[in-house]
Amino acid sequence: MRKVYHERSSLNFLALTFLICASLLINFDAAAQKKKNKKKKKGEVEQPAKPKPPAKKNGIKPFDKVITKDAVSDDGLFTVHKVDANYFFEIPDSLLEREILVVSRIAGTIANFNFGGAGMKARGQQVFRWQKHDKKLLLRSVSYNSVASEETPIYESVRNNNFEPIIMSFDIKALSKDSAGYVIQVNDLFTSDVAILSPLNSGQRGRYGVRSLDKKRTLISSMKSFPLNTEVRHVLTFNATKLPANANTNSLSMEMNQSFVLLPKEPMMPRVHDNRVGYFSVSQIDYGLDEQKATTRRFITRWRLEPKDMAAFKRGELVEPVKPIVYYIDPATPLKWRSYLKQGVEDWNVAFERAGFKNAIIAKDPPSKEEDPDWSPEDVRYSVIRYTANPIQNAMGPHVHDPRSGEIIESDIIWYHNVMNLLRNWFFIQTAAVNPDAQNVKFKDEVMGRLIRFVSAHEVGHTLGLPHNMGSSHAYPVDSLRSASFTKRMGTAPSIMDYARFNYVAQPEDNGVSLMPNIGEYDKHAIEWGYKPIPDANSSDAEKEILNELIVSRANNPIYFFGRQTFNPIDPRSQTEDLGNDAMKASTYGVENLKRIVPNLIKWTSEDGKQYEDLAELYNNVLGQWNRYNGHVKSNIGGVYETFKSYDQNGNVYTPVDKRTQKNAMSYLQKQTFQTPKWLLDEKILMKIQSAGAVNRIRGLQVNTLNQLLDPSRIARLIEAETMIGSQAYTPLEMLSDLRNGIWSELRSGRKIDTYRRNLQRAHIERLEFLMTNEQGNVPAGFRPFAGFTPIDVSQSDIRPLVRAELKSLQRQVRAAISRTSDRMSRYHLEDAAERIKLILDPKG
Repeated sequence: MRKVYHERSSLNFLALTFLICASLLINFDAAAQKKKNKKKKKGEVEQPAKPKPPAKKNGIKPFDKVITKDAVSDDGLFTVHKVDANYFFEIPDSLLEREILVVSRIAGTIANFNFGGAGMKARGQQVFRWQKHDKKLLLRSVSYNSVASEETPIYESVRNNNFEPIIMSFDIKALSKDSAGYVIQVNDLFTSDVAILSPLNSGQRGRYGVRSLDKKRTLISSMKSFPLNTEVRHVLTFNATKLPANANTNSLSMEMNQSFVLLPKEPMMPRVHDNRVGYFSVSQIDYGLDEQKATTRRFITRWRLEPKDMAAFKRGELVEPVKPIVYYIDPATPLKWRSYLKQGVEDWNVAFERAGFKNAIIAKDPPSKEEDPDWSPEDVRYSVIRYTANPIQNAMGPHVHDPRSGEIIESDIIWYHNVMNLLRNWFFIQTAAVNPDAQNVKFKDEVMGRLIRFVSAHEVGHTLGLPHNMGSSHAYPVDSLRSASFTKRMGTAPSIMDYARFNYVAQPEDNGVSLMPNIGEYDKHAIEWGYKPIPDANSSDAEKEILNELIVSRANNPIYFFGRQTFNPIDPRSQTEDLGNDAMKASTYGVENLKRIVPNLIKWTSEDGKQYEDLAELYNNVLGQWNRYNGHVKSNIGGVYETFKSYDQNGNVYTPVDKRTQKNAMSYLQKQTFQTPKWLLDEKILMKIQSAGAVNRIRGLQVNTLNQLLDPSRIARLIEAETMIGSQAYTPLEMLSDLRNGIWSELRSGRKIDTYRRNLQRAHIERLEFLMTNEQGNVPAGFRPFAGFTPIDVSQSDIRPLVRAELKSLQRQVRAAISRTSDRMSRYHLEDAAERIKLILDPKG
C-alpha cells in the first residue's frame, strides 16, 4: 500500500510543478508579444507566421490508405495490387529469405532480333531472395556457383566471398492487413533498365545501336499471381539506331515476361552427373568436400519422381509415382494435331518402365472454363505444349529447374506452327525416293501427324533432362538400315534424341523398311540411369557406385554410347543429321536417292495455277542435303574418337580415326563433292526458279568443304596423330597431296577444265595462300570444346613448310600442263594459276 501511495504522491507533485511552469511560460510569451507589437512602425502590416514543417512520419501507412477500395488485386505467391497506374507486391513475412527462381522470357519481339522469337529466354534463370532491412525490403541476387554445407567451418568464408548483390531497394509502404506481410511499390523494377531482367545483352546493345531506355514509352502490361508463382509482363522501349526491323522508327519495343517461382523449402536429393550418359546439368564449386582443392560438382536435371508404393517397387513391380509428369496441350492447338502431340508425350512411358514406373508421364487436354475457370498455362503448376503462330520452323523443349538440386519444376514446350514445313522438307528430301507418302508438297494428315508425334517425343525428351545424343545413330551398321526386320525392331537409331531424322539410306528395293526413329534402347538406358530410385542410398555420393556399375556393364555395346553435340565435330560419330557407322557408305546411298528425286521434283511439286516457290524451296533442300553428306564425310579426316571412360574401364578416351577410314573419306569427297555434280544441274528446274546463280551456288558449297578440310585445327590434329602413332596415321603430307591430286586431276590428262572446276582450283590456291599468311582465328575459351577447335601456332608449326612444298609441287604441275591443254579457257586459267602461285611464293618478285 505504501508503494502505491508513494507513486501517487510523486505524480501529484509532478503535475503541480508542470502547471506552475506552464503558467510562467504563458505569461512570458504574452509579455514578449506585447513588447514586439510596440516596435512595429506605424502602418506596418503584420506578416503571418511561417507554417511549421509537418512532423516526420515513419512512411508506413495503414493498408487501406495504400491499397484502396479501388485496387484490382490477385492473390498468389505475392498478392499483386493495381491502384491507378501503380503496382504493388504484397510479400508475406514467411517468404523472406526464401529462394525465388526468376525466369526472364521475351514475350513480344521484332523480326530478326533473335532466333526463336517470342518465348525464348532472354538470359539464364536466376535466383532472388527478399530481405527486410529497417523499413525497406531488399531484392538480392543469389548464386549457387560456390557452395558449402552449413555444418562445415568453411561455410562462412564461402558466404563472405560470394556476397549477394542488392538488385533494388523498396520502401515498405504498408503492412498487410494481418501485419504478417509487407506492401511495396514495384513499378521501378519493371520500368527501369534493370540488366538482369532486360531482353538485351551487351552484344545486342552494341549491334543494334541501343542508347537508352525511354521511360515515357515503358510500361507494365499485366500482373497475375498463382499459388507458386507470380507472372509480370512489361514493355521496355529503347532508343536505338541499327534495328533489324522497323529501322525508321529508331525505337526498339519489347515485351518481357518475368516469372517469379517459389523453390521448394527442402531441395530434392540431387543425382551426380556423369558425362558417359547424356543429361543437362547444374554445376557448383563445393568447398565443403574433403578434398585438397575446390571441387566442381555437377548434378543432372530431372523431375522428382518418387514411388507411390516403395514396398512394391522394392519387390520389382512397376509402380505409379507420387506425382506424375503431366503435360497439357495448349488450347490454341489445332484439334487434328492434339492426339499426335499427346502420343509423343506418352511414348516415354516405355522408358520410365525401365526405371520402375508406370504411368509416369501423362498428356491431357486443357480443362474448359466451366471445369476450371482458374486454369492458366502461365501457372507454374502446369506444364504446357504451347502452340505459337510464328513462321519459325522449329520446336523447343526448355525446362525450369532448381539450381540447388537440378529438380525440374515445370516446362513449356514451344511448338511453332511452321515446324510442319520443316518436317515436310526433311521427310520429302530424305525419303521421297522410296516413299510414295512423301512425293507431294502437302502430306496426308495421318502422315504429318506421325511426323508431329516424332518431334513431340524428341522435345519432351529435352524436358526430361536429356540433351541431344549425336553419337547414337553411329551404333547401327549402314546395311542394317536397309533391313525391314531390323528397322521395325530397332528403329533407325537407338535414341530419338539424336538428329537421325529419317532413313535416307533405304533404297527403292528395300520393301517395308522403317523410315524414322522411336524411343530407343539408349533412351530407356538413360531414363533408367537418371530416374530409377536407389532406396538404400541416403546421399548423392552413396548412389555413385551403383550408377557406375550400370554404365560399365553396358559400355562395350555401341547402342549405349553417348556422343555430345558439338559444332564442327572432332568425333565423326557425333554428328547431326547422319545415319549409320560408315559416313561414306551411308552418304553414297543418300546421293543415289537424291539423284532419283531431282528428275521428279517438277512432277511432285506441280499444281495448276501455282508458281514455282515449292520447287525452288525443295531444290534448295536437295542442295542442303548433298552438303550435309559432304560434311559427314569430311569430319572423318583429322577426326578423333571421344569415348569418356572411368579408371575401371579399359582403353583410351581419345583415339585418332584410322588411316583407312580417312583415305576413304578423301576418295568420297573427290568423287561426290569436288567433281562437278552435274546431276544437280537440271536445266528444266534451274530455268524455272532463277535467272542465274547455279555456278556460284555450287562453287560456294564446294569451297566450304575445301576450306574446312584446310582448317588449321584439322591440320593440327593430323600433325599430332603422326607424331603420336607414326606410320599408322594419315599424315598431313598425305592429306595435302591427295587433295591436290584430286582437285587438279585434269593436269595429268590435259582434258578440258569446266567452269565449276576452275572456280574450285582457284579456291584451292587461295586457301593455301591463307595458310601461308594468316594465323589461326581466335575462339573464346569457353566455346572451344563445342567448336572443333584445336589450337596451333601456324607460323611456328609444320603447316607453312607443308603448304610451301604443296605450292611448289602444284606450280610445277601447272606449268607442265599448260602446253598439253588444247582448250583455250583452260589454258588461260592455268597461266593465271601459275602466276598466282608465283606471287604467293615470291610476293616481292
